[in-house]
Amino acid sequence: MKNKLFFSLFVYFFILIFLSLGFWQIIRLNWKLELIDSINTSLKSDPVTFNGHDPKNFLKIKFDGTLNNEEIIYLYSLSENGEPGFDLINPITINNKNFLLNRGWIPRDQKNNDFSISSKKFSGILKLKSKFNYFKPENDIQENYWFTLKDEDLTKFTGLSFSPYIIFEINESNDSFPIPKNIEANLSNNHLKYSLTWFSLAISIFLIYLYFRKKNY
Repeated sequence: MKNKLFFSLFVYFFILIFLSLGFWQIIRLNWKLELIDSINTSLKSDPVTFNGHDPKNFLKIKFDGTLNNEEIIYLYSLSENGEPGFDLINPITINNKNFLLNRGWIPRDQKNNDFSISSKKFSGILKLKSKFNYFKPENDIQENYWFTLKDEDLTKFTGLSFSPYIIFEINESNDSFPIPKNIEANLSNNHLKYSLTWFSLAISIFLIYLYFRKKNY
């Protein structure tokens, strides 16, 4: 009798765990939906004036900055059509704060073209730099051929330290290269699938338990 009681308690314990995980994923789902909605609202709003302080992820900004045209970084990237090329990235100083300005994509054959600009007024979207990917090749700093924006490589190349936020330039009037990147709230949101998985496991275990209980009691 005791063995049956312990078995029942054991089964109910795991059912409770799986149900808790399912409800936790529902909470995460609501949080993620609110976050995506907040990001979309920010991306559609008018840009706010940015002075280099208190950057926020996906914040749409306008700012004055001093662009460094001498140390342009060519980051390997694919166009929206899958064509290989580079993201053109300039160091830029905003109120004595160093940022990287992603001006957009260019084809590989335009790497040596002159993309210097003298503008001091910009608009863009702040975005946290992507996490380092160990599966990407090492940067070739000598040839200015980049795969990741590693902090130590950036310091070697420019002698500067940069904010973890990259600014993706908005230039709607630009009909030539570089082509500005399209920034969207493309956050992964699989919490509903995860919650259904946990609930399904709980229900399956409960049904199997009822079957064995009916058979053996």
